[in-house]
Amino acid sequence: MTDRLETASSRRLACSRCGTEFACTLDGECWCMEETARLPTPREGEDCLCRECLRKAAAATRHGAAG
Repeated sequence: MTDRLETASSRRLACSRCGTEFACTLDGECWCMEETARLPTPREGEDCLCRECLRKAAAATRHGAAG
């Protein structure tokens, strides 16, 4: 389960894959919106991914590998 510390404007998450903590803003300006990768995420049982895991998952998808 993802560890979350939430506030009115942002939340702290732990990446579902590696456990790295990062911030997610709830106002639609999250860093992930800057990424070119658009994955069908989260996978079942997952929440958001950190930037590095998102990029790795996108690369694996492009190469036909499982994340």
